[in-house]
Amino acid sequence: FSGTRFLTFPPPSWSFRWYEAYLASSAWMQATKVSLIVAIASAILSTIIGTAAAYALNLTSSRLVRSMQVILLLPLVVPIVITAVGVFFVFAKVGLLATLSGLILANVMLGLPYVVTSVLVGLRKFDPTQEMVARSLGMNRFRAFFAVTLPQIKPSVISGLLFAFISAIDETVVSLFISGGQYQTLTKRMFTALRDEIDPTIASISSLLTAVSF
Repeated sequence: FSGTRFLTFPPPSWSFRWYEAYLASSAWMQATKVSLIVAIASAILSTIIGTAAAYALNLTSSRLVRSMQVILLLPLVVPIVITAVGVFFVFAKVGLLATLSGLILANVMLGLPYVVTSVLVGLRKFDPTQEMVARSLGMNRFRAFFAVTLPQIKPSVISGLLFAFISAIDETVVSLFISGGQYQTLTKRMFTALRDEIDPTIASISSLLTAVSF
């Protein structure tokens, strides 16, 4: 909110100048648009895939299922730089580098652990006999899930969706490796701007991202 170009605290004057500069910049707006497209698309896909995966994992506790759960949760424990390098080489082979679909898929992978973990918590609290009763009344598993199970675990699904969205909107490292020049996310553009010059606009954008994350 400082009215000057220099990052001093407390600010000598108060102003919305740098928020206005952000909104007036076509480059920043384009980066924001890309980030929102990637975050929304990847959050939705992560939620669909993660909910289905969590439901399948909850049906049984075999060793194979536990192994699959560990694989799904790996992005939470593997250092992000190692993940980014691996994604870079895989996407380079299949032609997904510097593409919007590549950015979305990478963020789906990073968002899945949050959705799976959140939905599994909801499913563990859900009484499975309710779904069994629905199936005994003639519903197949698919209809029983949407009619009985999903409404009961909706808070967990929404929680996973929000975590996946925040993960995607804040993601920087993987974007630096795979986004290229055409599809710059907001965080990548901020990183580039910090490297090239100290622009107070970055501080205003950071405050907006912090507000979104909370």
